[in-house]
Amino acid sequence: MKTRILLAVVAFVSLLLGCKSSFPVAQQSGKEDMAYLVFVGPKDTYGNGSKLVQVDVDGTTFDAKVVKPKVANRKGTQYGVATGRRNVTVKFNGNTVYQKQLFLSTQETKIITLP
Repeated sequence: MKTRILLAVVAFVSLLLGCKSSFPVAQQSGKEDMAYLVFVGPKDTYGNGSKLVQVDVDGTTFDAKVVKPKVANRKGTQYGVATGRRNVTVKFNGNTVYQKQLFLSTQETKIITLP
């Protein structure tokens, strides 16, 4: 009798373990619908992030730090913007140094190189 009960318990546990392995292990959540901009330029013109540029993205204006090209991927400050087609204008000391229409995808980081 004990053998039958033990065999039934082992069969039941193996059945449960077999069903559990068919469930997904991890679930992915949706990606945030944002794109990111990083501004890169020469240190002698823009300093080491101490001088700011004025950025206009479709009428929304903000100040941004400019980093050296070598540290852009590691230490560059990323600025989140909405995805899609965007008109980007960058001004430094009142002069327009960059103006372009960009198409930005979800989770894309666009590095804008300034002269």
